[in-house]
This record gives sequence, structure tokens and C-alpha cells, in this order.
Amino acid sequence: MPPEGSFSKADVLDGKMYAVLAYLSIFCIVPLIVKKNNAFVLSHGRQGLVLFVGEVAALVVSIVFPWSLRPFLFILFGFSFWGMVVAIRGQFVELPVIAQIAKKITI
Repeated sequence: MPPEGSFSKADVLDGKMYAVLAYLSIFCIVPLIVKKNNAFVLSHGRQGLVLFVGEVAALVVSIVFPWSLRPFLFILFGFSFWGMVVAIRGQFVELPVIAQIAKKITI
């Protein structure tokens, strides 16, 4: 993923809405399909996809073992909120641990 500030202004303005959408649960797939040529949206979309998969996995495990991963799920929702706020501002931040996993995703 490119470092913060390396996105063109046109990419940021064109993709802000889709970047925010990337952090809203299953909707993370929409920006990855619709705006796959926009580096700003793609970076946010990859992180959103990792968050979504983590949230689903934590939810399934917490159903089987109540209260086991609920704090982890809360942290993932916090990261999603943080990503939305940063995307609304037209910036990009590498979320801890999430960004390293997202870098390995090829689309």
C-alpha cells in the first residue's frame, strides 16, 4: 500500500465515498469491484476486507464460546470506525496489524 500522502488529489476526491463504504461490513466488496483502478479506494478496500473477515470469524467463535472474543470484536469495530473517519478526511492510515495482512491481498 502506498504511504499516506502519495495518492493523487483526483483519486481522493473521486473515491472518498467508496473508501468510507469499504469499512461498512459486507459492503467492502463494492469498492473493490467498482473502483479497482483507484489506488486510494483500493488501499482502504483491502483493509476493510481484512476487518470484515476478522469480524465474521470473531463473531462465529464468540457464538460458539460466549464472551471469548467479544473484546476482540469491539476492537475490530473500533478500527472500522477509525478507518471511516480517516477516509472521510481524505487520508489513509495503516491500521495496526490489519495493514500488514492487507498488503498481502492481490486484486
